[in-house]
Amino acid sequence: MSYSGSYTVKALFAAVSLLALAACSSEEASDKADDAQRIASETIIIDTHIDVPYRLNHEWEDVSAATEKGDFDYPRAVAGGLNAPFMSVYTPAQYDGTPKAKSHAEEMIAIVEKMAADAPEKFRVATSVADVEKAFTDGIIALPMGMENGSPVSGDLANLDYFYERGIRYITLAHSKSNSISDSSYDVTRQWNGLSDFGHEAVKRMNELGILVDISHVSDDAFWQVMEIAAVPPIASHSSARHFTPGFERNMSDEMIRALAAKGGVIMINYGSSFITEEANKYGPARDEAYLKYIAENGLTDSTDLKEQFEKGYMEDNPFPYATLDDVLDHIDHVVKLTGIDYVGLGSDYDGVGDSLPVGLKDVSSYPNLIEGLMKRGYSEEDIKKILSGNFLRVWRTAEAYAASH
Repeated sequence: MSYSGSYTVKALFAAVSLLALAACSSEEASDKADDAQRIASETIIIDTHIDVPYRLNHEWEDVSAATEKGDFDYPRAVAGGLNAPFMSVYTPAQYDGTPKAKSHAEEMIAIVEKMAADAPEKFRVATSVADVEKAFTDGIIALPMGMENGSPVSGDLANLDYFYERGIRYITLAHSKSNSISDSSYDVTRQWNGLSDFGHEAVKRMNELGILVDISHVSDDAFWQVMEIAAVPPIASHSSARHFTPGFERNMSDEMIRALAAKGGVIMINYGSSFITEEANKYGPARDEAYLKYIAENGLTDSTDLKEQFEKGYMEDNPFPYATLDDVLDHIDHVVKLTGIDYVGLGSDYDGVGDSLPVGLKDVSSYPNLIEGLMKRGYSEEDIKKILSGNFLRVWRTAEAYAASH
């Protein structure tokens, strides 16, 4: 009788303790979520790669209001605390070497300018750190611009000066194909074995002007040549760690990440699932291989309609393996372990990677999720703010100071 009573008391005590722990855990989680929202609201958040202009060029939407499509609009940006999304002035590789390259870039810039002109109380074009800080103080979203693909430069250094005046503050030297500046990580043709002679001159002129050199998309050889000649820390505006995607040259190896940090630069983590996990990275090639096997075995002729039909069925049988918030955090952790806290930031590629964004990071309202995840992994508030903008702003200020002295 006494033993049974003692056991019951112990069981009750254990149950009460578990309930108390659960309550504390729930309260702690709530506190972290509240802190994440606070940090997002009081900190400049810079995302160095958002493909809104190309999306709007394809199909115009008023992103100053809520939109049904895409990953970015004003209400979602405000909810996420996003203050300075770099608008990607993207030029497809098919325009390389043609007058259309420059005119297309001008069209993309005009879209950003229209966004700001149509809703000046919400958006403002920004061309300097001071502009970003002023817009933040004024409660307006700054729209700095980066050029994705250097093909609009068209082999003429004078065009670097021109696009600087138009507001471009970084240039991704190449995109999916080798161009007049650099070889591409995606292009098996390595016509320059890195940078062209013009590319060497372009890097130097970009430094003099205050245009950041972006090594996302370039070949490994081009990366190492940039490291040798750059007088200002370069950036990787939307790349991730190759450690998690072996053989994927578009991401950066550990050696490259260390070298970029040694130069003072930053790697801005790309959210696309194929950049984040090996499983997602191999999904596309496996699907394409299955398609080729399918048409060969059935004596069919390749066509766009046939491929779309096959891919739809393939995805039903083999769902896409989306990365998660934790997978993205793993990339940040990896860079920090390699280099320290001062050399990593965010370059999501929102509106640029289609329906491949990680669970928990599906649009620009989700930065508080990332912040909360960083807090749970033990990052201090000071370190989180470096990731959100401090590290990139340091590099941008360095570029501005160098340009002012040259």
